[in-house]
Amino acid sequence: MLPVTRNLLPTVSRFLDDDWNGLFDWTNRNFSNTATTLPSVNIKEEADQFVVEMAAPGMKKSDFQIELNNNVLTIRSEVQRDEEEKTANGFLRREFSYQSFQRSFNLNNKVVDDAKIKATYQDGILRLNLPKKEEAKEKPARLIKIS
Repeated sequence: MLPVTRNLLPTVSRFLDDDWNGLFDWTNRNFSNTATTLPSVNIKEEADQFVVEMAAPGMKKSDFQIELNNNVLTIRSEVQRDEEEKTANGFLRREFSYQSFQRSFNLNNKVVDDAKIKATYQDGILRLNLPKKEEAKEKPARLIKIS
């Protein structure tokens, strides 16, 4: 008896292109202009959507710009803060803070319904919901009757 393999049909194309070399192109689309690191990103696949979560504590939702152009999803931020503090002794302290980054991901337009992408920012986490197109959703198992 031959062993049964689970994947008899080709799998549905993934949310991210299979070209991993081009996915994180540090010289072109993923960068930080400061000495800071890029925010960490988690990507998970659910039955009806993909979820992208980016750790970005201390920011406001107005600090982000999210753009979809030619199947490339780009998340960027540029924040500049200028704080000044005076003390009773006449000392002055002034600190500048500048932070910018950009992360880009290639989307497969055959899988992701780009018209329904939604983004929220709460508790330091930027969350993007990328719904799957109906034809890309996993179908439940069904019995086929023999006629």
